[in-house]
Amino acid sequence: MSVEIVGKEGRAGFRDYETWYRISGELDGKKPPVVILHGGPGVAHNYVDAYKLLARDGRAVIHYDQLGCGNSTLLPEKGADFWTPQLFIDELENLVDHLGIRAGFHVLGQSWGGMLGAEYAVLQPKGLKTLTIANSPASMKLWVEEANRLRADLPQDVQETLTRHEAAGTTDDPEYQQATMVFYERHVCRVVPFPTEVAESLAQVARNPTVYNVMNGPNEFHVIGTLKTWSVIDRLPAIDVPTLIVSGRHDEATPATVQPYKDGIKGARWVIFEHSSHMPHVEEQEECMRVVGSFLHQNDN
Repeated sequence: MSVEIVGKEGRAGFRDYETWYRISGELDGKKPPVVILHGGPGVAHNYVDAYKLLARDGRAVIHYDQLGCGNSTLLPEKGADFWTPQLFIDELENLVDHLGIRAGFHVLGQSWGGMLGAEYAVLQPKGLKTLTIANSPASMKLWVEEANRLRADLPQDVQETLTRHEAAGTTDDPEYQQATMVFYERHVCRVVPFPTEVAESLAQVARNPTVYNVMNGPNEFHVIGTLKTWSVIDRLPAIDVPTLIVSGRHDEATPATVQPYKDGIKGARWVIFEHSSHMPHVEEQEECMRVVGSFLHQNDN
């Protein structure tokens, strides 16, 4: 569904840097806004743009580019010690206060954004009303195990191409990138060719690869970055707000990677979109907006 929703852009000072943000709808206090945390890390807001449709019901939707990507300060010279989950928690807290929404707000995180959202909710921040974890693993150990399982189902020649270039350290080779797309079209976004906003995010990573490469690695299934041992599983019982979990039947975030959220967060609800992979907000857009919008509405007070 094509809906024109005008967004107001701005920049929030954060330490010596700036966080770019966009508000779709009005921050008028009638409904608590929802803050959208994009994935990657470092993929920028473009591919989760569809969540602005939640503003059709009179709710402000806040997108922002996390530090190191998109329209925010890029900092390609920073190393692994700089790019930490705590940095992005601090940035989110700064944005909440900058926008004056501390009295009440929802958080929706997609992929890495859901991991970040869980890290944030564990801290029980003032004003957080709900958490939506969309297409996110609860640990990178589980993520890598499942990615390898899914990878083993790819055509043999594709697997061989991936393995050969990874061993040689030539993951920037066009042949390797082409093989990677076979996995992406199965388990990341099954709308092919990719919609413009998804292609824009992938192009943005290619231009600004620092955060993604440092924290994750060259792609979704070859995880060699600083997050490779990350887990939030043992801390999940600390989350004390209503939580919605979203995933796709063909998702790279398989049920095994998501199950700990359902088990660890009291009262969490889990919805699996049968015709989606990693992006139900693109692949089953209207149903995804209905499910998420209804959850937010039920927990506005």
